[in-house]
Amino acid sequence: MNISLQPIVLRWARERAGLDAAALAKKLSTTEEKVLQWEQDGTLTYKRAEKLAEKTHTPFGYLFLEEPPLEQLPISDFRTVGSEEPKRPSPELLDVLFDAMSKQAWYRDYLIEMGEPRLDYIGSIGLEDAPAAVGERIRHHFGFDSATRAEASDWKAALNLMFEQCEAHGILVTRTGMAKSNTHRPLLVKEFRGFALSDPYAPLIFINSKDSHAAQMFTLVHELVHLWLGLSGVSNLVSTYAPSARVEQFCNQVAAEVLVPLDALRAQLALAQEDDDPIRRLVRHFKVSSLVILRRLRDIEELDAATFRKLYKDEEDRFAAIQAKQKAKGGGGNYYASKHVQVGRRFAQALIGSALEGRTPYREAYSLLGVRKTETFNNFARQLHFNV
Repeated sequence: MNISLQPIVLRWARERAGLDAAALAKKLSTTEEKVLQWEQDGTLTYKRAEKLAEKTHTPFGYLFLEEPPLEQLPISDFRTVGSEEPKRPSPELLDVLFDAMSKQAWYRDYLIEMGEPRLDYIGSIGLEDAPAAVGERIRHHFGFDSATRAEASDWKAALNLMFEQCEAHGILVTRTGMAKSNTHRPLLVKEFRGFALSDPYAPLIFINSKDSHAAQMFTLVHELVHLWLGLSGVSNLVSTYAPSARVEQFCNQVAAEVLVPLDALRAQLALAQEDDDPIRRLVRHFKVSSLVILRRLRDIEELDAATFRKLYKDEEDRFAAIQAKQKAKGGGGNYYASKHVQVGRRFAQALIGSALEGRTPYREAYSLLGVRKTETFNNFARQLHFNV
């Protein structure tokens, strides 16, 4: 059965998914000419329209609109760099954002029902505060000292330690590199590195795990500063320090103070200068990216402007090359270990416990956890030490 849809909406669905006509034709097992024809006359079969919605990750009902909907992020978009406007959010970004908001809403209601208090540090600072003083407050509150990170075996261990410290202080931390657990829907680092959902009961930080561990560490603290400001938003730290907007600049400055305090940097610099590669030694000690170290060395005037710009550009190019090589690398590993990272251990324990006690319907728990089978749910529960 043929149906008539608006050609502009069909073209919007394709472009929204980042596909050209040939790529969409391949996904639909048809020809490019057919796709272009639909986008001219709007006529196609009902089943083909369903398939088109599925392959472009478009809500099916949207295809019947008279004109494309204006899709906007429901939280502030801090991805603008200079005068460049952020691009339209991808279906992947929208999906992980709405999924995180659903998790946060459930967890907030759960905490209020359990009589948990508000977190007093959410929204406790302002842009007029001194970044160094705020950085010291955050380090003290969460125990983010550089000495502990230096003792970690590698970047991943140091990062996991920081995630645990955030969750221990009431923050939901979720990490994934794909939308809806679909390996064919990777999250692009160039689009966004993370976002923060501020709330006095259930603050949430999302980290794009496609990024390097060192970069994820900076993103984590950057988003943490957003929470202390009480500001939700999506971030993409294109050059770590590049964003010119005041909020992002402030969050970057505080994050640098948290991860690489200037006193600690000066103390380590004397030792690092005895090494053949001082910057790499500092990177290993502080467990941050070389871009952060370069910026901090510039802050204490150990690098002049020209040298800083050259080294910074060289490191950006090196990171871009590494990411290009890793782009096609698949996932793997233990499913259940990955699952508690994706949804957050704190959230998973609360939700599973609530479902087992009969306070949350299993259907809702399955949906929020992203599982379909009772067996999978029970196995996940056992991994978190529930008796089922």
